[in-house]
Amino acid sequence: MHEAKTRMSELLRGVEAGDEVLITRGGAPIARIVPVREPASVPSRFGLLALEISDPGDWDDDAEADEAGDLFGLPRPAGA
Repeated sequence: MHEAKTRMSELLRGVEAGDEVLITRGGAPIARIVPVREPASVPSRFGLLALEISDPGDWDDDAEADEAGDLFGLPRPAGA
């Protein structure tokens, strides 16, 4: 442990180069210093379906609602 404290800058240069450092106390491992591994770049999913989904424009048309109601046996609204 004492040696690691006095050589920390040197040890960290090795870690930056890709080495792993095992810190021990009394011969027993207590810590491992490893390089940070950046996750692989993940492309943004924003707008992924922009060209796949369209707005039918008449999604709330009463005729469509009546047709769906007829399909499920629902009564038509008054005045329809």
